[in-house]
Amino acid sequence: MIMIRKIKLFDPSIGKEEEESVERVLQSKYWASGAGTGRVLQFEKKFQKFVNSKNCVAVNSGTAALNLALSLYDIKNKEVVLPSLTFVAVANAVMINGGKPIFVDIDPYTLNIDAEKIESSISEKTKIILPVHFGGLSCNLGKINSLSKKYNLKIIEDAAHAAGAYYKNKKIGSHGSAVCFSFHPVKNLAMPTGGLISINDNNHKKIRESLCAKRWCGITNRKGTNYDVKQIGNNYYMNEFSAAIGLVQLKKLDKLNIIRRKIAKRYFQEIKINSKMQFDKHCSYHLYWILVKNRNEFQKRMAEHGIETGTHYKPIHTFSLYKSKIKLKNTENIGKRVVTIPCHSNLNEDEIGKIIQLTNKFS
Repeated sequence: MIMIRKIKLFDPSIGKEEEESVERVLQSKYWASGAGTGRVLQFEKKFQKFVNSKNCVAVNSGTAALNLALSLYDIKNKEVVLPSLTFVAVANAVMINGGKPIFVDIDPYTLNIDAEKIESSISEKTKIILPVHFGGLSCNLGKINSLSKKYNLKIIEDAAHAAGAYYKNKKIGSHGSAVCFSFHPVKNLAMPTGGLISINDNNHKKIRESLCAKRWCGITNRKGTNYDVKQIGNNYYMNEFSAAIGLVQLKKLDKLNIIRRKIAKRYFQEIKINSKMQFDKHCSYHLYWILVKNRNEFQKRMAEHGIETGTHYKPIHTFSLYKSKIKLKNTENIGKRVVTIPCHSNLNEDEIGKIIQLTNKFS
């Protein structure tokens, strides 16, 4: 029996430098601190410079970043406008903070929230617009920013897919009031666990102080063994192993994203499907999506040839918890047909060619 080498959908790029950084942390026996000192603080400063934001707070997941960012703006009994075609953690974070998710349809060409449909969903209860940069392609932040100013709303961006992406020549992370990143092992910047909130409000120092307390069970004003607690917090702080790996990953992130763009450009040019992810030199290409007629059959055939594919995502408004009478035509149609194919820096030319050939054959 011939063994087919599996082509992974996601595959983090790690090398000797990451291994050595982990070993140094291991030997130091300083593995974690709720205070966020050591390598965690170094990572925050480096990432702040990378995206050119006013401040940054590192946490242990993208979900934690969303939960904390939303906690900055009292949304109890308020509405948050967001897309449905995204990971459920986004809507969950709204609910956890007492808010109500208001789902808006997507642009079928980008799979991002359709900025032209946001305004009709804004009400007197709306507090926040929460765009998600799907696949690493930036949303129409110009239009969204205009709406936020018109209706006095905050913008919290979900940039889980968009580390190293740009909007109008400025890195994602430098635009919204708070921008939430995920550094899950499958992401462009990979860690064992990790996330970050990039802050751009003028009162960023006070926001950072509040978030640093909230990520460490509310603990603040620590001096030796003495400290105070002024607000409820969670165990959301980043550990030193993740920060050490993140510091290495950050140094090569732009180069790795260039490789992803080259692969995406080949897909765009050579995959003979009309409905597919567009090529954009500012996109980080965390994933590359296509629309197929029969998803189950397509994924089955690709798997038989050793190619892992994904489904990003099942629309949130179709889950039992969020089910409503709302109809989102584009979201529902695309949610049944969307497939993601491998688009990472570990792919070689033969594997890329195989993915293109079989995608054309089975789609």
